[in-house]
Amino acid sequence: MEALRQDDPRRFGRFTALARFDEGASAVRYVARDLASGETALITAARPELAAVPVFSRRFQAEARTAERLAGGWVAPPLDPGHTAETPADEAEPLWTAAGYVPALPLAEAISIAGPLPERALRILGAGIAEILSRVHAAGSVLQGLAPGTVLLAADGPRLTAFGPLGAAASAEARPGGQLSVRLGYLTPEQIEGKEVSAASDLFVLGLLLAYAATGTTPFTEGPAEEATRRIAEDEPELDAVPEELRELIANCLAKDPDQRPTAGTVAAELALEGAAGLARGGWLPEPLAAAVADQEARVLALEVPEEADAAAETGDVEATAETGAADATPEAGEADATPAPEDARPADPRTLREPEGVRTAPEPEGVREAPEPEDARPADAPPVAASGAPAAVESPAAPEPEDARPVDAPALRKPADVVAPSGDTGPGNGDIGEDRGTTRFLNTGPRPPQNDRPTTQLALPHELTAPRAPDALPAAPPAQPAAPLALPAGPVAPQQPGHTHGGPAPYPAAALPAGPAGPGGPGGGPMVSLPLPPAPAPAPDPAASRRTLLTIAAAAVGGLIVGGGSVAALGSGGTAEATDDKPAPKPRRTLPGQAPEPRWIYAHPASESSPLTTALWQDKLLVVTSESQASAVDLRTGKRLWQRADGAKGQAALAAGADLVFVASPTEFLWLSPKNGKVVHRVRYTEAFEDLPGLTVGRLAGSSGPVIWFTGSHTVVEKAPKPKKGKKKGKDKEVVEAYFFAYDIVQRKELWRTSVPAGRDPGTPAYRVVAERSADVLVRQDAASLTAAEVKKAKGKGSVRSFDQKTGKLLWTKQYGAASLEAATTGDEDGTLYAAVGQDLQAFEADSTKPLWRVEGSEDSWFGTPLIAGPLIHTTERSRLVGAVERESGRLVWRRSTEVPGTGPAPSLTLSGSEKTLIAADAVQVTVFAAADGERLWKFQDIGSADPKGETVRASYRALAFGETVVVQRDRSFYAFPVA
Repeated sequence: MEALRQDDPRRFGRFTALARFDEGASAVRYVARDLASGETALITAARPELAAVPVFSRRFQAEARTAERLAGGWVAPPLDPGHTAETPADEAEPLWTAAGYVPALPLAEAISIAGPLPERALRILGAGIAEILSRVHAAGSVLQGLAPGTVLLAADGPRLTAFGPLGAAASAEARPGGQLSVRLGYLTPEQIEGKEVSAASDLFVLGLLLAYAATGTTPFTEGPAEEATRRIAEDEPELDAVPEELRELIANCLAKDPDQRPTAGTVAAELALEGAAGLARGGWLPEPLAAAVADQEARVLALEVPEEADAAAETGDVEATAETGAADATPEAGEADATPAPEDARPADPRTLREPEGVRTAPEPEGVREAPEPEDARPADAPPVAASGAPAAVESPAAPEPEDARPVDAPALRKPADVVAPSGDTGPGNGDIGEDRGTTRFLNTGPRPPQNDRPTTQLALPHELTAPRAPDALPAAPPAQPAAPLALPAGPVAPQQPGHTHGGPAPYPAAALPAGPAGPGGPGGGPMVSLPLPPAPAPAPDPAASRRTLLTIAAAAVGGLIVGGGSVAALGSGGTAEATDDKPAPKPRRTLPGQAPEPRWIYAHPASESSPLTTALWQDKLLVVTSESQASAVDLRTGKRLWQRADGAKGQAALAAGADLVFVASPTEFLWLSPKNGKVVHRVRYTEAFEDLPGLTVGRLAGSSGPVIWFTGSHTVVEKAPKPKKGKKKGKDKEVVEAYFFAYDIVQRKELWRTSVPAGRDPGTPAYRVVAERSADVLVRQDAASLTAAEVKKAKGKGSVRSFDQKTGKLLWTKQYGAASLEAATTGDEDGTLYAAVGQDLQAFEADSTKPLWRVEGSEDSWFGTPLIAGPLIHTTERSRLVGAVERESGRLVWRRSTEVPGTGPAPSLTLSGSEKTLIAADAVQVTVFAAADGERLWKFQDIGSADPKGETVRASYRALAFGETVVVQRDRSFYAFPVA
């Protein structure tokens, strides 16, 4: 980190820049703060010369949008940028994004500080990244974004910060004619052979990362640099230094045949069956790294807002940028501007350049020169740092972004200053770092570790590998230059060979590609790299050119591409791979606990229709989905939609009305639909069924049992003012809400009873939920949100349960149970026992007497959600993401397990399979499946939703509906039918 430079922007929307964090090939990062709220952010600002290239801008924005959809867990969420200043007409639209600051170290920097990670930390690192990959792959996408610089180590677990090729680029350069040249680091065997990347390609790079984290070097180390590609494609990796317990798994990830590599879910399960978050609980970083993370956080909190920026903020000047220099903010900055710092005065590890939004790298240690990132330690397709501070767009690596998939509202960005590469050197091996007086150091870890003279091979290729230029090829990229983390050269710089330090393998000079056919562009080229970028809006010059056309740029580097002119001119296919009949079937992959089974079917609710409001299973035959526009049915055997009916718009969950009708309650009527075609067989309008209650508003269903449903409703009546006393003026009539609790038979289509109940909060219909049904009565709780202010005050913070007679609806009693709050999760059984959350604990009571029976202690700073009764057991769920089982009779804890979702949130909702052998826990992040008897975690499932960068952000929680030996998992528009026991 260093002081702001003279030409650095000072404002980004609502954020004021405090310091320059680092600089990468495509962007500069700043630590910034919202002066109003005190919120600290990490700003990623695209280099202005790249932001002006349409194809870069579209990719940057698309990746930011997908990053937003992936936010959560091990992916930092973006922040609202606030007001953005208008851009002058003669300037390019700036590109920048903001993410919440999370203290963390890039993997490369962590290795340089403390050396290889211990086995437990390796398991947590690998499991966390594999969990993200499983989400990406579930949507049919490929990440192409793993690299030591895009993976960070925070106090609670790893973070992934880039989700595409831009963030992991070794260099990025705007070319004449609107073209973009990007050079990558990592390659996989299939890329070297000119094949398209797949989900298995991400697993190969994950294997490389884990080997690097386990040894401080990379698994293809022997031999000259010019043979790097051959070794990756043909040689076996060197894994002798990898812990024996992890050696086989990493070797499987590095299999040459993509079909022989494990899936992301398999890797996550084998590394940490309880999940990365569970294994990391209680701390996971070695002491030097934990101290570095804590020190980084303290230093960032101590950063002060430059006086001129503070004044500008007070006057509302959001454009206080270039006029205010770093010299004014920091005395030493002026010297730094006057005398460029030597190259080795800045971290030589390019991995620190691509730090995620929302996660800051640990500062460079005083007196410790950071080792340059080994070329083979840079993933070939490392992702761009998400423009939004979260992961970048996740898309198929072989498919260019469609025109309609480009985001229209990506955040704006300010122009970072162009930086001239400083000169100077420091002798390798002397252990000294040429200190830039304009650079703020944040960590002092003592002398630099001993250097290792053993050369290491790139995970893929050097910065740029050259091949003979074809006569008609586009101009070749200039020679590659080593990336300087804090000073990006404006032009080619002669490669340096800094001494190799522990954790930072020395880079190789540019190596020649192996000779061979280069495809249609001409002979002598090397392997193709599939790296699609979105096409420009304008049509390609040749209207006959297909988006799947492969353009061979023989003179370009194997690790690079050139894009522009409305078509993809890349070393790879610009289209989506299609299955062919002659392609051999992949060999079956090894499966392990933790890997979700293949779904029986997948159903996607049409994007042209509104999102589902309710979902329900009918007779184990239909999945009935209601939305704002209609009700529709999906065949549970095939996942195919059978019918849709507009009459069912905004309907509540469908129920079985006998054996041959589907019952749906809409806002104005009860409907009975044919399960075959959705035709309305019966219709009862509320105005007809409840004629004595004009204007009746029916609330949500409180519950059902067989043919009986219970619901609340209300209507407004005019209450006439009382007759005034003699000589007094008559008062005004007033409107009063009257509310009722109903029982209705949906088979006989008639009202059973109604009873008057207190009206709820405006508009007046109370929200009830049946918590238990007994032979003589039904027990009901009212949602706290629908209580009136007077009722809340009267309750004094305690919730209550009402008992209504089953036959007449008469209110029998209202009781409170211990210190159970208004919001406390509550359920009951047919034997007359209520189970309620009381503080952090779960407590059982006799329903009629309110006598406490037993108590189960919960976890610290958490509370229980609604438990699920299953025979002799009660399955419990907690906000701390713990799921368990206790005995109904005694409250004895049978088992308790974590879903291993990072952080806290609403307690997962619970569902039992038809056989009651499998327990499904669903929350906002994932679905976790347990054996109901002993709590063995069987598998988990995550889905990122739509991969369309222009599509809506998926924020809906998961839901699970079980029937027979199948569980239907829903997240917003996506439905998956998984087999279960």
